[in-house]
Amino acid sequence: MNATFARFEPQVHSLFRVITGLLLFQFGVAKLFKFPPVPMFAKVEPFSLFWCAGSIELILGGLLILGLFSRVAAFLLCGEMAIAYFMEHAPRNFIPLLNGGENAIMFCFACLYLACAGGGPYSLDAVLRGKKG
Repeated sequence: MNATFARFEPQVHSLFRVITGLLLFQFGVAKLFKFPPVPMFAKVEPFSLFWCAGSIELILGGLLILGLFSRVAAFLLCGEMAIAYFMEHAPRNFIPLLNGGENAIMFCFACLYLACAGGGPYSLDAVLRGKKG
């Protein structure tokens, strides 16, 4: 069983990076471009904290999707998600299930993993290093 799953690790690693980037990218699009319309992001003002967060998610999420500067992008996103959790969620309640901070925690640790593991074999980082998947 282990050998069967281990065989797909390189592909799943890169897929995990793409999906994580895509999910963060969608938050940036929703905050900055109001698409899809989400009531929570309906009144995001330019240069507000939510606007800055959306810009980070849009740009760095896009870099994660492409696998370009993956470690740096993931490290910065990890920090952003930690800040989001402690500024927005933790003051409401310590328990994530009660404060709505599950996504922020999951994104924080997903990005921490990607910062340590890199973009994987199917990334622009790997192409620039001259490695093939």
